[in-house]
Amino acid sequence: MSTPQATQGTQAAQPGRMARHWSQIRESTCVWGVWSLYWLYRLCGRVLFRAVLYPVVTYYWLAKPLARHASLDYLRRIQAAAGAVGPAGMMPGLRHSLRHLFSFADTLLDKLLAIGGGYRYGAVRREGAEVMLAQIASGQGGIIVTAHMGCLELCRVLANQRAGLRLTVLVHTAHAAQFNRILSRLDPRSGLQLFQVDDISPATALQLAEKVRAGEFVAIAGDRVPVHGGRAVTVPFLGAPARFPVGPYVLAALLECPLFAMGCVRSGDGHLLRFTELAREVRLPRARRDAILTEHAAGYAQWLSQLLVESPYDWFNFYDFWGQGGAVPDAARASAAPIEN
Repeated sequence: MSTPQATQGTQAAQPGRMARHWSQIRESTCVWGVWSLYWLYRLCGRVLFRAVLYPVVTYYWLAKPLARHASLDYLRRIQAAAGAVGPAGMMPGLRHSLRHLFSFADTLLDKLLAIGGGYRYGAVRREGAEVMLAQIASGQGGIIVTAHMGCLELCRVLANQRAGLRLTVLVHTAHAAQFNRILSRLDPRSGLQLFQVDDISPATALQLAEKVRAGEFVAIAGDRVPVHGGRAVTVPFLGAPARFPVGPYVLAALLECPLFAMGCVRSGDGHLLRFTELAREVRLPRARRDAILTEHAAGYAQWLSQLLVESPYDWFNFYDFWGQGGAVPDAARASAAPIEN
């Protein structure tokens, strides 16, 4: 539940210069800040919460050119590809970027409310939930590809419909233990757990396989390239080539389980949760391994872009996504930013 911020002295990506990997950018939120936001809402309500939030977000927007420029780049790409931000021919400006950053901050409150059971679940629409409910009923779990968008914590709505939803989220952060403590304080019975992992080692794969066999779901981000320079492929995304990781598809093949996608965007005065089954099984024969991985990544990128067109301000990757670098220098890995929103 954080967004990257530039390290001191960092400039926005310049033409002809390789953009830094997302993990080289420090996170800009902390546990005490999360609690402050939560209690501000509890004491003052949403109207006053937003009144306080506006100057805070505006200061961040002014002080962090990396986030501001990345937001504007993304909004202009989605506008050019689908006219999603405004009327055709109108290019998004700085006010749209500010609105994008405010959407992220406002969503953080929704995340805390969802975890703590204080969100109005009647304001959540669901599409495609049947595929997840059927998988839960089968007693087997699966891999869920997610993205840094919306309020994915609202997947707890499914738990209200059908008991047995247990979700483990893979994160690349040293703060996983701290956020697990936040989850347990907000809801001791929460079925959501953060699982800190720097790489999918054989030991990690065995742990995850046990979870899936026990009926749990493992969620992994499909919109950030790996911290340790792992495999990624280039596929079309919002009208331009972009790097997407192949980890979710390799993991589904390794664990021999179904592959799903889950996304969340704002809809009216609530949210829309959308699910789909990407593949009942993922097979990676050696002769076609690279081609199949690229096909899966391209299919997910297309599904993601269609969802973002419906609510363009709900994607929270505030770095140069299309210019992101490949492998991460060793010095950056120790302070990698989290992959969760």
